[in-house]
Amino acid sequence: MKPHKQTCALVFGGTQGLGLAIAERLLAEGCTNLVIAARDVAKGEAAARQLGASFVPCDLADVAQVLDVVDQAAAIMGRIDALCLAGASTDRGSILDTTPQMWDQMMAVNAKGPFFALQRVAQLARAANHPASVVNILSMVVHCGQSFLAPYSASKAALANVTKNAANALRGDRIRVNGINCGWMDTPGEDSVQRRYHGAQDGWLAAAEAKQPFGMLVKPEHVAQLAAYMLGPNSGVMTGSIVDFDQNVSGAYPE
Repeated sequence: MKPHKQTCALVFGGTQGLGLAIAERLLAEGCTNLVIAARDVAKGEAAARQLGASFVPCDLADVAQVLDVVDQAAAIMGRIDALCLAGASTDRGSILDTTPQMWDQMMAVNAKGPFFALQRVAQLARAANHPASVVNILSMVVHCGQSFLAPYSASKAALANVTKNAANALRGDRIRVNGINCGWMDTPGEDSVQRRYHGAQDGWLAAAEAKQPFGMLVKPEHVAQLAAYMLGPNSGVMTGSIVDFDQNVSGAYPE
């Protein structure tokens, strides 16, 4: 039997990049009950048609919207037993130039919104007495991060702690919470970021990949397989785990 045949999944950020790849992987593994949520309505509706899923618009920075999306998804599917939080803001800012407004926005999107989405899913699962699995999409920046990613690194580090703390708090309710620290990834969003913030031109991806140990950036479809595994029954009792998914080893130094 396909592992996600019985899964009712909600994927925040499921309209592009890694979130879309995770939604596609869940469907490939048998999921027939899927809701995706993101801010861009046109993109979300197009992705929903492509996937055969339901789309609910949501700004992760707005907790009221986040809670409403969870409730809507639960009403559409009857329950939520798989939650993936893949939406994020990656705006640039250093310790020297990050504004209070940027800090607040980054924390709202990358930590506060996901915290309350997880909370609401856990409340519903606990009330209905059914197990659930959650995967938080994190980043290798939780270990430090580049100087121009100061607020982003802090927000993902906060979510990493939420992952561990929630896993411990919810294990008695059979609710598992895990995370994935993604490395530099080849996505449409990354292409946009490279062009917007770093002056990248056509051909930047090939040049960047040629310098990587495995000749590529992290690919969404590879991470999606791990996320689907973590969300499904084959991962058993695995909870509180945060996996580094990268070709660079944290803590290693040039030899």
